Amino acid sequence: MLSNISYWLAALHLPNIGVRRLQHWLPAFSHIKDFFQASASDLLAAGVDQKYVSSILQPNWQQVEKDLRWSEQTENHIISLDDANYPTWLREIPDPPIVLFVKGNVQALSQIQLAIVGSRHATVNGIKTAEQFATTLAQAGYAITSGLAIGIDAASHRGALAAKGCTLAVAGTGLHHIYPPRHRALAEQIVNAQGAIVSEFALETEPHFANFPRRNRIIGGMSIGVLVIEAALQSGSLITARYAMEQNREVFAIPGSIHHPQARGCHHLIREGATLVETASDILQQLKHCPQPSTSTIIDQPVNPLPSSIQKILTQIGYENTPFDVILLRTGLTASEVSSMLLTLELEGYIQSVPGGYLRISFP
Repeated sequence: MLSNISYWLAALHLPNIGVRRLQHWLPAFSHIKDFFQASASDLLAAGVDQKYVSSILQPNWQQVEKDLRWSEQTENHIISLDDANYPTWLREIPDPPIVLFVKGNVQALSQIQLAIVGSRHATVNGIKTAEQFATTLAQAGYAITSGLAIGIDAASHRGALAAKGCTLAVAGTGLHHIYPPRHRALAEQIVNAQGAIVSEFALETEPHFANFPRRNRIIGGMSIGVLVIEAALQSGSLITARYAMEQNREVFAIPGSIHHPQARGCHHLIREGATLVETASDILQQLKHCPQPSTSTIIDQPVNPLPSSIQKILTQIGYENTPFDVILLRTGLTASEVSSMLLTLELEGYIQSVPGGYLRISFP
């Protein structure tokens, strides 16, 4: 006797039939099993086009068996739309995935999640910002959700891991293919830290451009809110934010320089109603009216103020490249004095040396 999940997998593997079509047809049947056991006339009466009837009457049970064998491994799970483990918030979006493939801790899906997304071509400052925000928000008890891409996504996952928090990666491929390949180790770290890799795509699905914007609706749909850090006007991050707005989620954006193309997407979102944030506390304050995480691991750390002489140096370094000669002119100190203080600031994590100068990456 076939299991309930078998029928959902059969629906997933129906050729050229997506979630939206199934949503039109399934209400005519009391159970997914009844859909596959219906006669051709019953299917036609439910609104199924004639060209799809034969594939519904002859599902790909061989592929279903392959999927079920994959799920027999300890870390692998397959969740259907009617499963108790299916993310509650994701079920509420207009076109929720009918099946989720999950590698890792399936309970992570039920945690209150915050998505952090942004540019694949992130600046050094953007990477640092993503890591810092993810760390603080994970310490506050939120699971950090992102897309495993290079740039802001990867930094967000790493920030959550650094806080020993939970992080989920929503893949734009089947779980037999980690993309980009360079993030296989990161994906393993996420799973080993009781997080999860999630995909709606069949296990063998290879990277395809059209699938990545589609997966962005899941990132927004599983989350209570979405934070965008550095995004161009035409970017996947704005697609995620747009989905989130349509799903009635909170959307946050960090502003940047008016001269930087990676800030224009965030500025556009702010004009469209996204909340401008400068610190993680801004987000936590805004989310006070929303369901709260059950646990928090925030650790109060003592603040070690910088000596006034070093603070003077820091105030002369901008969030864009500041040449060494410019710092000398602004401070009036010797090259030896400035070099020593710059080294201190870099070791403390306030600045980073970059080709041509120094870049500020943290607040004092």
